[in-house]
Amino acid sequence: MANISYSLRYLPIFYNDLEEQVLYISEVLNNVDAANDLIDAVESAIMKRVPNAESFEPYYSKKERKYPYYRIYVKNYTIYYVVIPNGECERIMEVRRILHNLQDRNNYI
Repeated sequence: MANISYSLRYLPIFYNDLEEQVLYISEVLNNVDAANDLIDAVESAIMKRVPNAESFEPYYSKKERKYPYYRIYVKNYTIYYVVIPNGECERIMEVRRILHNLQDRNNYI
């Protein structure tokens, strides 16, 4: 079996989600340190997942999808991503959303 390499891509909506969460924490809750900690934790968790993006249990939803979603848990948030084939030995880990665990994910993914 050939070694599979993964590259990383983010959808703009992921950045929008993250910005919304960070602004809420820093401006509404007035906790800039916690907002910065969230950014660092999210980045770290994603980078740790890239080498083994498909080694985790997929998230099954009621919607039919071309690519299954996977999850990464970070603090009170869940990051959702898919893995897209890009040639025989290459895959793209596409990070799509980050949602607070109290958000209704069925309305977002």
